[in-house]
Amino acid sequence: MQKNIGSKLALYPMPLLVIGTMVDGKVNWLLARHSGIIGHDRVMVSLAKLHYTNKGIKDTKILSINLVNEEMLKKADYVGSVSGSKIDKSDVFEYHIGDSGAPIINNAPVVMECRVENNYETDTFDNFIMTIDNTYVQEENLDEQGKIDYTKFSPVLFEFPKYTYLRTGDTIGNCLRLDK
Repeated sequence: MQKNIGSKLALYPMPLLVIGTMVDGKVNWLLARHSGIIGHDRVMVSLAKLHYTNKGIKDTKILSINLVNEEMLKKADYVGSVSGSKIDKSDVFEYHIGDSGAPIINNAPVVMECRVENNYETDTFDNFIMTIDNTYVQEENLDEQGKIDYTKFSPVLFEFPKYTYLRTGDTIGNCLRLDK
């Protein structure tokens, strides 16, 4: 029997991300735990308004979304635990500047360089809606057809109610083909 636990957000786990942007001309990184897909041509990152990173995103309208694997997890967790307004986080990751101007983590398995199209603001969150300018993938994470193979690098997932990180698992079936 199901139990009603009230009005709780229950769309977890979510992929763990490091957001990269320029704030006042300096690279800054932020751990993001809330993101989404809006159709096939837009993505969204939801960041609390208090984050220092939001200033850079609003000023430049450009950011990178770096998927986190276990190799990056300790550094990713760190950039989520300190504020860029107090600590310079620019050298936490080795990076380069992407074609659209966003900082890209060199060893991130998958990175999307994005341009902000809109900000759906709520009382406490900036919800940046973006188009994807470029997607960068470590070659070893591509399959024979040139598509991203997430089983090759196992992106880390974030689970909100318990504030834990989860390892992704094995393929358990092919979408829309389980009855064949």
